[in-house]
Amino acid sequence: MVLVMWSRFPLLAEHEHARRWLQYTANIGRAVNTVDAYGRAVEDHLRFCALVGADPLTVRADVVAAWVGDMLERPNPRASALVHLDSGAGLANATIQQRVVAVRLFYDFLVEDGLRERNPVRRGQSGRRGRPRQGLVRRVEQAPWIPSEASWQAILRAATALSLRNRLMVALAYDGALRREELVRLDVGDFEPAYRLIRLRAVTTKSLRSREVSYGEATERLFAAYLVERRSRFGRIGGPLLRSESRRNLGCPLGLSSWSKTVESLAERSAVPRLTTHTFRHLRLTDLARADWTIDQIALYAGHRDLSTTLRYIHLSGRELAAKLHRATASIQADRERLLATLTESS
Repeated sequence: MVLVMWSRFPLLAEHEHARRWLQYTANIGRAVNTVDAYGRAVEDHLRFCALVGADPLTVRADVVAAWVGDMLERPNPRASALVHLDSGAGLANATIQQRVVAVRLFYDFLVEDGLRERNPVRRGQSGRRGRPRQGLVRRVEQAPWIPSEASWQAILRAATALSLRNRLMVALAYDGALRREELVRLDVGDFEPAYRLIRLRAVTTKSLRSREVSYGEATERLFAAYLVERRSRFGRIGGPLLRSESRRNLGCPLGLSSWSKTVESLAERSAVPRLTTHTFRHLRLTDLARADWTIDQIALYAGHRDLSTTLRYIHLSGRELAAKLHRATASIQADRERLLATLTESS
């Protein structure tokens, strides 16, 4: 049985059916982060049900709608750290979407167990002419953001003050378009220095699909220098590449939160507050699009199963799109110009 951190979800842990559902979710192999997010979602829902005196076994759609409304209106705990003008109140749209999905899965579990007749969390259904009907919460697609050249240079300047290990992490995160988990869980044996390749093991990826990514010359030099420093500190050991440098847990494999804190500090030092651990991945995939990689090639590099996911990652600016369009239609435009020129010859 997979271990679940029940202390994070006290109400859920006390609710027999919710506890069984989350344990089931963990046992079927869902990622640790997914189990944690689902647990927090149902914990929030159970807390609201307790507040309004509703029983999850008999709750109806109006209570679910009231819960959604509460999430839309409650103070945003991260409001002071966000830069969007409309982010002062209400949880982020993506957070609400995620919580609604988790609670819908919880009620599906209750229905399958015969504890409820219907799921009170409405799904999007087919509307007129096959158009999908809007679900409980309208999905908001935020305008994509990647650092400008000036911001990217500021980030890299600030990164020069980091430790060798953290500088290597910045370089690897960009070159490999690595997710946080993929970066932190790299092993020494995952690297093939002769070809400057990293073989990402399926168990470390979100899609559970292995893939290969590459790294450049600058990253190669950082990698070689870090291996020398790592050997001098911890000896000749294999396993996880990135090791803790703190006295409290010296030499232990680096945790996810360490990389998050490093990036938060880097965002502050560089005065680029929108920098996150995912920014490096976004920028790398966008740069591959700028280099005229096909969408299939980029999806393969990113480890995406669905091309629509890849499209959301590629953030070409309006100016870049206009330039690509101009290059693609240059010959057609030249023909049109020649034909239009005939209009002047008759005058």
